[in-house]
Amino acid sequence: MRVKHPGLLLMVVSLILWSPALTLASGGGGGISPDQAMSRLKEGNERYAGGNARHPNQGSDRRRETVAVGQKPFATILGCSDSRVPVEVIFDSGIGDLFVIRVAGNVADVDEIGSIEYGVDHLETPICVVLGHTRCGAVTAVTQKAEVHGSIPQLVDNIEPAVARARSAQPQLGVDALVEEAIKENAWQSIEDLLTTSEVTRKRVREGSLKVVAAIYDLEAGKVSWLGSHPKEKALVAR
Repeated sequence: MRVKHPGLLLMVVSLILWSPALTLASGGGGGISPDQAMSRLKEGNERYAGGNARHPNQGSDRRRETVAVGQKPFATILGCSDSRVPVEVIFDSGIGDLFVIRVAGNVADVDEIGSIEYGVDHLETPICVVLGHTRCGAVTAVTQKAEVHGSIPQLVDNIEPAVARARSAQPQLGVDALVEEAIKENAWQSIEDLLTTSEVTRKRVREGSLKVVAAIYDLEAGKVSWLGSHPKEKALVAR
């Protein structure tokens, strides 16, 4: 697992936690349970996919409210940077509703995990969603062993174990089908990396105040398929 600018991340988190102005951001996740938060996400996506989006909490009143009393998002979401996956839009949510971390391939490395911890521990969101999506370019590149340059190899190396598991479990699959399986495995991989690394996240899952789930967004249909909790969650959180 790569360590990208850990000193900078620590400085930013420290400023957030200790700044009096930003302390107002502590929230309690809107005061709802993990199951209620998931239901809210599902309902929002159903509205969006069905062409009935309400576009809530997007006006000037909402902006002023979140400035005055701080943010109280009800979900933390780790999604992909792909421009076709605008997280607030696909869940029909607005300003201050979702604490979103986006990175190519929705990988969970040090920067992403630190950001997730801020969402689930400081803002106390009751749910954390790792959101993959169909036709993911990062997963496709790893699956097809494409040549990548610059800092991209250090980014996508988190995806390699997921691709290896997909290929080992179903060696008969063609390239396109293998990519789709690897996308699912990659969502599980990110949850595994999160729970293996983050004690505060494990603690909240053990307590029942947090649910961590995987989901896949269909670019064409606009629908989110929910995969649920990690199959090995019990062992992962018991560490």
